[in-house]
Amino acid sequence: MVAHKPRNSTLPGGVPKLSRSAVFKKRAMYKRNKVQSKPSVEPVATHKTKQVQGEKNGGSREVPLKRQPRFYPTEDTKKPLNNRRKPKPTKLRSSITPGTVLILLAGAHRGKRAVCLKQLPSGLLLVTGPYKINGVPLRRVDQAYVIATSTKVELPAMPDSLTDSLFKRKPKPTKNEKEMFVENTTEEPKISAERIAIQKEVDALVVPAVKSVDMLQSYLRSRFTLSKGQYPHEMKF
Repeated sequence: MVAHKPRNSTLPGGVPKLSRSAVFKKRAMYKRNKVQSKPSVEPVATHKTKQVQGEKNGGSREVPLKRQPRFYPTEDTKKPLNNRRKPKPTKLRSSITPGTVLILLAGAHRGKRAVCLKQLPSGLLLVTGPYKINGVPLRRVDQAYVIATSTKVELPAMPDSLTDSLFKRKPKPTKNEKEMFVENTTEEPKISAERIAIQKEVDALVVPAVKSVDMLQSYLRSRFTLSKGQYPHEMKF
């Protein structure tokens, strides 16, 4: 009995001699009937039978379960697409932990160093200078805009009031047509007394931890800069 010889062979380099379409033609796959079994779907009732009184009314009538609207909108309304995505908690980089000294790369305090306190439920990082040392207040920062250094500080337990609601702003009042042409007399937003009290409370916890490490206070006060010939991807922070 002769052994079966395959239709396709492999050329040097691992490339097949025949393509997929050529093998499909040789095996005559196009002649074979593909029978697909459709799943049985039970018909959904759209009408119901309603009894009608009167001799000349037929006795019963088919009535739709869902009544159609009498009027239609003049313009087509866009229907939002179904979104099955569920928000997942932001994964924190392994190099960032509570107490890690970070270098801020964006915002009003870019170039400064700050201490990471924790990750908030929104996924943002809560950092502070502390404010008493380098002027960086309590801020929320995206981890994509920071460089994590190998310097770490052992922090005590932080107060439970440090949440995302602390940074919630009041909505701006809307202007009427008459107020649009009136000179803007609103005062600039001021920092609340609650925020100042929390900042002092956090500084009282972080500053002693920073002072316990040699030269860390002056390190936090210095700005991160690059000079000619220095490349951040070749540095070890």
